[in-house]
Amino acid sequence: METTAEIAAIREVERILRVDHAGEYGAIHIYRAQRFFARRWYPDVVAEFDEMLAHEREHFRRFDEILKRRSIRHCYALKLWALGGLLLGSFTALLGRNAIWVCTYSIESTVLHHLEWQLAFLDRHDREVFDAVQSIRADEEEHRDKGLQYGAGPNSHRCIFWVVRRATELAIWLSTKL
Repeated sequence: METTAEIAAIREVERILRVDHAGEYGAIHIYRAQRFFARRWYPDVVAEFDEMLAHEREHFRRFDEILKRRSIRHCYALKLWALGGLLLGSFTALLGRNAIWVCTYSIESTVLHHLEWQLAFLDRHDREVFDAVQSIRADEEEHRDKGLQYGAGPNSHRCIFWVVRRATELAIWLSTKL
């Protein structure tokens, strides 16, 4: 029989899987929208979007496989995250090249902060999920660094940075509840 603490840890691991799975789904749609506009207006960075999109699809596949194998339901808001991702990606692309990279930098820096907490928890409770989260961290750091490389940062388009950061935090929180 599992203790209350063990049951709570299992539930937290399930929440982490749902959040990360949903986050990757949203990221796929953000990059799809940004890539769509970049093909027309910023063709020099399409290869960057192809690479980041491939990373996010692989991350999604990894979390999806674990959810299915463990018979854990996904976040109920996946369609909302897809729509939100398409809207955010389109909106930032329409605002210009720099806004795209500010969006990327803001999301990835927020996600990386969240992943650090997850890794600390998972290190004590679930080695498989720890390894899955650890395996995506380098890609997320690379995406954040690309945002900086292309001119983004917390002082660049401060309003966009702040709105995207808060939206990301809200999406993470909602994904734990839905």
